[in-house]
Amino acid sequence: MPEKYHIKTRPVPPRRPRIGKHGVVDWREDCARCHNCVKKACVYDRYRQEADYIRNLSEVEALFFDCMGCFSCVQDCTKGLLRLAVNPVYERLGNSYWKPDIIKTTWLQAETAKIPVSGAGYRGPFSGPGFDSMWTDMSEIVRPTRDGIHGREYISTSVDIGRKLPYLALQGDRVMAELPPLVSVPMPLIIDLSSPVHTLPQLDALIEETAAATDLIAIMDARHQPATESHLRHIAFYLGPDSPPVPAETLRKTRLVEIADSPAVIERIKGIKTIHPGIVTSIRVELTATGLHRAVELAGMPEVEAIHVMADANGNEIGVRSPRFLKDMLRHLHTTLIEKGIRDEITLIAGGGIALPEHMAKAIICGADVVTMNLPLMIALDCHLCESCKPGRACPARLETIDREFGVGRMTNLIAAWHDQLIELMGAMGMREARRLRGDVGRAMFFEQLEEETFGKLYGTRTRH
Repeated sequence: MPEKYHIKTRPVPPRRPRIGKHGVVDWREDCARCHNCVKKACVYDRYRQEADYIRNLSEVEALFFDCMGCFSCVQDCTKGLLRLAVNPVYERLGNSYWKPDIIKTTWLQAETAKIPVSGAGYRGPFSGPGFDSMWTDMSEIVRPTRDGIHGREYISTSVDIGRKLPYLALQGDRVMAELPPLVSVPMPLIIDLSSPVHTLPQLDALIEETAAATDLIAIMDARHQPATESHLRHIAFYLGPDSPPVPAETLRKTRLVEIADSPAVIERIKGIKTIHPGIVTSIRVELTATGLHRAVELAGMPEVEAIHVMADANGNEIGVRSPRFLKDMLRHLHTTLIEKGIRDEITLIAGGGIALPEHMAKAIICGADVVTMNLPLMIALDCHLCESCKPGRACPARLETIDREFGVGRMTNLIAAWHDQLIELMGAMGMREARRLRGDVGRAMFFEQLEEETFGKLYGTRTRH
């Protein structure tokens, strides 16, 4: 049995005061000064932490919003003086898709490398747009032997990137056909290009080191200069329409390269293969109105090994008045390739809107082999994902001042937490291998389908506006 994939982590606390969701308002003028104050009995010890925080307060506007929301003190106060309050700064984080709860969860994972637990439990809706309308089947969680991250069962998260043969031709014990090159990664995750909208800080050097520390691959612009030669196996250079050529001696030390889609993409693949026959090439296709059709067309070409389909940052179809979400487009693409009999030959990489580890698993269930993400790594550095990220404008999280130890530590912790949650989710579904999870929609439930089956005969089919 191969050695288990493990990421070394350490706690990396935030550099600035936490922006928590809940705080307790204490109306002390009516306090009875009970000997056994309910705040002192906090099971999370927030009372003591709040006192220490106030004593060492350095910023006037940085109030203590680190309550776990268990409501114990609010319910038990004999005078009814305590109230749970929501931090207004917290509510302004992110946007309609990258919601404050996603940002807070990412911060906690980047700090501790652990699966976050909320004392208030889940207080949101049980269905919504995008990935929220999809639930995974967790029925195997009741088995007493299911113990994912604690080591009693082996769950493989590794996947292969590259083109596979439709069949093997053998002569005795010898394979007649030449096997195409494959790149194996220890979990179905690739770090994507840095977001062009968010310009602070220049993260490429930190991302490169994080990819090396986690044994993953990071897609970098062709102009990127790696810190050390040993990091090249963890870098996939992106060749855009105007990108300069990567030096041949540098390209030969990499395993994967990504090429922007164009009419001449096959010629570019052949040129790269001339330099480095063992490299795997991926074609980046934007999910515009014609994106799915183009992806299907490319999948049928024998020179194409992997296709990277990209939605926008919120997971939506690009440039369309009524955009489809990534999960729906992936299911359509996956099913179309199955109907054409070529799904198992091509590697499908999906990106856009991957904000949580559950999104990684759900995208794979919908048909992706691998997913890409970038914004969660930026959020891990205490980014607020605000709309004011422009050159020359002050960053509220002061990202321009981060150091290597903080940046690499937080991003490594986040990837480790995502890996642990993937193992836990797969264990609860009874899956032992990430490769088998691909396209297994029987392991999930979709709100739209359940709604149609339950109410369709009564009220008709839902129309799309």
